[in-house]
Amino acid sequence: MSGQFEAVTEIDRPIEEVFAYLAEGTNDREFSPRVQHITKDPAGPTTVGTVFRSTVKDAGMKTQRELRITELETPTRIRWAETSKNVVTSREGGYDLETIADGRTRVRLFNVLEGHGVGKLLVGIALGAARKDAPAFADRIKKAAEASRRA
Repeated sequence: MSGQFEAVTEIDRPIEEVFAYLAEGTNDREFSPRVQHITKDPAGPTTVGTVFRSTVKDAGMKTQRELRITELETPTRIRWAETSKNVVTSREGGYDLETIADGRTRVRLFNVLEGHGVGKLLVGIALGAARKDAPAFADRIKKAAEASRRA
């Protein structure tokens, strides 16, 4: 079983700055309280193939996650796929960005969650929690991106 959650927010920053902030990847700790630690391999600019390894805490359990960038279209599109083996993974996820009035940026975030093994029983719970948190998650992204100072 799998399912998708998504959220949309409008950020009071130019699209190039929002894209740079989100593509960096290691900024996830600033808006995702579940991310406890994150690294990027290789260091430097994010490209297709860049891997982010993180320790996350979900439902009181710590897991190791590995996400690979699968698509990058500056400044409008970022896609990833989880390559780690966990009971619930993000088969596909991404950001779609578009310029809106007054130099602001609309961001759509989505993740397709998929259960593996016993995770097939748990993915519905995880998806429900993600959908419930989606508006707050989008708001955390908005606040973090607006607070960042990208050149």
